Amino acid sequence: MIVGMAARLAVRSSVLVAALLLGGCSDWAKGVAETARRVAHPSPALPSPEEVLARPYYQMQVDQGRHAAVLVLGNVDGDREAWYSGDGVILFLRHGLLVKSSGMRGANVEGTGLPAGSPFLAGLQQLAVPASTTRRVDLSPGYRYGVRLHSRLSPGPLETVQILGEPHVLRRIDEHVDAPGMGWQADNRYWVDPADGRVRKTRQTLPGGATLTLTMLRPYP
Repeated sequence: MIVGMAARLAVRSSVLVAALLLGGCSDWAKGVAETARRVAHPSPALPSPEEVLARPYYQMQVDQGRHAAVLVLGNVDGDREAWYSGDGVILFLRHGLLVKSSGMRGANVEGTGLPAGSPFLAGLQQLAVPASTTRRVDLSPGYRYGVRLHSRLSPGPLETVQILGEPHVLRRIDEHVDAPGMGWQADNRYWVDPADGRVRKTRQTLPGGATLTLTMLRPYP
């Protein structure tokens, strides 16, 4: 369960190194600890736009029921982003899709294989008609490798989504996903900027695990 951020995160990329250079290591650590105190309690309020902009790192809020945390971007490897919390949770995203998780209580996604024609790789803003695709995931616990997830993606209406008090007109993409081999199914949603394809908000359920709402407070370009 995600309940906060700590002051020490792994420095593994130029993005995080740049943040440290901008703010200074001690200032950065204090900022992380301060953010942790803000979100480590039920139903936390979002940080203000000024607070987000004042901290020299990219930030994402994760909500899981009554618990929430602000994660920071710690690594970018190609099109995969790694977002860190201080309680040992790491979430990996590709084009808004949660492709790997570490440290979550219960089920974790150890890896995701996307086919070449995946709408996520093409950009969800390009989705004009419903499309079906299949991806493979590795899951733990249980050492379940190559689990097939059948996905049906459908473009929805434009919706106004409030992020830090600012309205964003985003395209909603609905996804129904099921894994017949494990008797599991879920409905995910992605709110996508129609101009650049950036997923600004999403609600996803890990196969056999938690449902997370991810909101990009200060997204990576």
